[in-house]
Amino acid sequence: MIHEIKEGYVKSETHNGITTIEFHHPQSNSLPSIMLEELAQEIHSVAHDDDTKVIILRSAGDKAFCAGASFDELSAIKTKEEGLHFFNGFAQVLNAMRKCSKLIIGRIHGKCVGGGVGLVAATDYAIAIEGADVKLSELAIGIGPFVVGPAVERKIGFAAFSHLTIDATGWRNAEWAKRKGLYAELHPTIEGMDESVVRIANTISHSSTEAVAELKKIFWKGTENWDTLLQDRAAISGRLVLSEFSKNAIRKFRPKT
Repeated sequence: MIHEIKEGYVKSETHNGITTIEFHHPQSNSLPSIMLEELAQEIHSVAHDDDTKVIILRSAGDKAFCAGASFDELSAIKTKEEGLHFFNGFAQVLNAMRKCSKLIIGRIHGKCVGGGVGLVAATDYAIAIEGADVKLSELAIGIGPFVVGPAVERKIGFAAFSHLTIDATGWRNAEWAKRKGLYAELHPTIEGMDESVVRIANTISHSSTEAVAELKKIFWKGTENWDTLLQDRAAISGRLVLSEFSKNAIRKFRPKT
């Protein structure tokens, strides 16, 4: 299934119990609200598909895995309600991943920024390539990683999360991300990464669906309040993005077209 979106897409394919969900946007795989909505809906739909035993989440291209929020859309936000709606898109995706009874493997072929780090953190098993460095840049544009923060902190711990948040303009390399637990595996080549993705997916596709569903509950224990928590966090970002500081910072950071 393919959802065509202006300047981007979300699509999924299922083969032998393995469903691959792929997203793409020409601006470094950044995520506008319509793509966030489609991504959340696709994950929710696949989660209830009996033919799907395991999910692979990936993005297209050979550069960034995900640059996070769309700067075009951030710069267009005019009200707190619009801000809440946009950032709640990330909340919906994270909650769809959290509630999904299928294990989600992340194929991380490039750098991750902001919300992209949150997506990786919400996968159950992330397999990355060397060079897939990470950065939480939100503080540099006058907001913070409020929505994705719980997912990132859950995966790498409070200390590493706070360091990544405070050093908002600095990259942490893929080896650091592997050491902190964001990545389960790190490979020197695309071929090695993809071989591992296929191997893990095939193994899970032959596992007990009941056992996997129970494991997901255990893995995500303690996150039952995220429906409310992440929406509340989205409201904070939605308010802060209206500040003059944020508007000026976004104007400077916004990709030139």
